[in-house]
Amino acid sequence: MAIDFVLRRARLPFSSEILDIAFEGGRIAALEPNFRCDAPDEDAGGRLVCRGLIETHIHLDKAGIIGRCTVCQGTLAEAVTETARAKQSFTEEDVYARAADVVERAIVNGTSRIRTFVEIDPRAGFRSFSAIRTLKRDYAHLIDIEICAFAQEGLTNEPETERMLEIALSQGADLVGGCPYTDPKPSEHISRIFTLAERFDVAVDFHLDFDLDPSGSNLPTVIGQTLARGYQGRVSVGHVTKLSAIPREEVERVARQLAEAGITVTVLPATDLFLTGRDADHLQPRGVAPAHLLARQRVNVTISTNNVLNPFTPYGDVSLMRMANLYANVAQLATPADLAQVFDMVTRYPARLMGLDEQILVGSPANLVLFDALSGDHAVATIAPPLAGWKSGIKTFERKPPVLFR
Repeated sequence: MAIDFVLRRARLPFSSEILDIAFEGGRIAALEPNFRCDAPDEDAGGRLVCRGLIETHIHLDKAGIIGRCTVCQGTLAEAVTETARAKQSFTEEDVYARAADVVERAIVNGTSRIRTFVEIDPRAGFRSFSAIRTLKRDYAHLIDIEICAFAQEGLTNEPETERMLEIALSQGADLVGGCPYTDPKPSEHISRIFTLAERFDVAVDFHLDFDLDPSGSNLPTVIGQTLARGYQGRVSVGHVTKLSAIPREEVERVARQLAEAGITVTVLPATDLFLTGRDADHLQPRGVAPAHLLARQRVNVTISTNNVLNPFTPYGDVSLMRMANLYANVAQLATPADLAQVFDMVTRYPARLMGLDEQILVGSPANLVLFDALSGDHAVATIAPPLAGWKSGIKTFERKPPVLFR
């Protein structure tokens, strides 16, 4: 055994045991205490090591455009309109530069994989798609990126968008996404997106039910299409903020349907807090779907960033650990078990959505991130900073712990 490197005294999630992790040829060769070899090593100091954080829902193409837009009302409609106007002037170079900045910050914040939506329509053309494809290739040694070809502004109202999505899927998009709430015919929009997914044998990801009116949900249509087409385990939905506006027993009923259909739900705390509940002048609703209640009914749930510095979310540092902490705060979670499950929502559960190995095992890829924490719940509670990361056994970043000069 020719060991390349050993990360010593590491603590795996949900374990009190301290282990050495040996790398060989880009894979984990050993997981044991006091591993003996002469290879280069690094001391984790008993800190937490996991497979890294996973962004399941982010928009790299429209990040960092807040200075080009006007935010007056802070509504979803305004954000869609302002972004539609701004993206007409996007260039490949512009999209690449803004997206690369976000990707680099995500990496040093401990993110190992990203699913990004890329808007494809007559206004954006294929400029954003081409830029993100190039970015995916250029950063492949540091992070894995999935591209979702996305119809942000409808489909039935813009037939050319559907043909453009077909071209993107034939040119390397990993999955297809829809946005029924911007389409005059949401049910037909959903059906067409599913048909595209079936034709190209890819997964589906919808932006769905993004308001606080309990009526008019498109979720039953997505659940029905998922079951009718045998697409269980290949569908995810983001936002679904309507779930925050119905009684708990109704949430549990819907959750059982979601679990049966194998649909993953992604909550986006920063955006959903910013855009919803603006019609209330006091006791404003939080507007964040109750992921922890869904998880108790065996729904796969994830937490993600969504937008960074644009009209949908005019702030952000691409720290998924901070987003996990924000969700825990909004949901008023405090017990170690609850916080550990929130940690799962940015690690294990997203891995499950993307068909990745959830565990650190001998023989699995040496893709790891070291956090300044003792456990998953501790990491969420303290917004623990990442200290280092490895992809296929090669170090991808390093952040030294701060030093006080007393």
